[in-house]
Amino acid sequence: MTEERTTPLRKRMTEDMRIHGMGEKAQKAHIRAVKDFAGFLKRSPDTATPDDLRAYQLHMTDTGVTPTTYNARIMALRFLFGKTCEREEMKKYMQFRTQPRKLPTVLSVEDVSEILAAAPGPGLKYRAALSISYGAGLRASEVCNLKVADIDSDRMLIHVDEGKGSKDRKVMLSPDLLDLLREYWREARPEGWLFPGKPKINPVSSRQLGRAFNSAKHLVGISKPATLHTLRHSFATHLLEAGTDVRVIQVLLGHAKLSTTARYTQVATKTIRDTVSPFEALKQLNLQTRKKRPE
Repeated sequence: MTEERTTPLRKRMTEDMRIHGMGEKAQKAHIRAVKDFAGFLKRSPDTATPDDLRAYQLHMTDTGVTPTTYNARIMALRFLFGKTCEREEMKKYMQFRTQPRKLPTVLSVEDVSEILAAAPGPGLKYRAALSISYGAGLRASEVCNLKVADIDSDRMLIHVDEGKGSKDRKVMLSPDLLDLLREYWREARPEGWLFPGKPKINPVSSRQLGRAFNSAKHLVGISKPATLHTLRHSFATHLLEAGTDVRVIQVLLGHAKLSTTARYTQVATKTIRDTVSPFEALKQLNLQTRKKRPE
């Protein structure tokens, strides 16, 4: 978008988002959403009425807009009217859509091992990148944006700069993962970005990592609907099954809410299977009761 085509409203909203500390990716998504609303109105969105908002929401529903996209657009409009236009009352005319939350797909430890071993070459680049995704529970974008200096072998930590929500955090670096990363570094000698793309001044893209994961998954014959993000789900679930406190996992994943992390308890099958049902206590109670009864 050129400066000439940038309207005063868009400029002000962009400034408001920057003041609010919103990330560049979120800013672009908000601008796209407001642009869609303006296209529907065929006039400046700051002139919208409650009836316009109602018509737009019906339009999104009738045209099959997914709940995720629908809610993202509503979030953008709430910001536009609440912050930029100072029309807080407009928020009451916007409704979010509920959507069923599906349980995440989780791979077994054996499946993960096979996928990492089958990561495409040449070299160890993709195997090392996928191993960090599983071994530290990083998102794809976080893996891509790692720098060589983020690997702290002295403290056995990985520094994650500006993860989701522009939040920094630290995650563990296992000795075996460090050995793999050292082997990769000796082979590729990366400078700056840990996993450089083409050209090397840019990091590898999330799409490239996703293709590497899918290639390895198909090579070993895993039919589960798993994606690159499944490695992160598997990291959290396997930690939970190993007895790690869910609040520790929350910190490692960088979740703002504990409820987001807690959903992994629903797929931690080993934990569920090993939990003793209170029904077992009934048998012991019945035996004790029978002993107390007079003959």
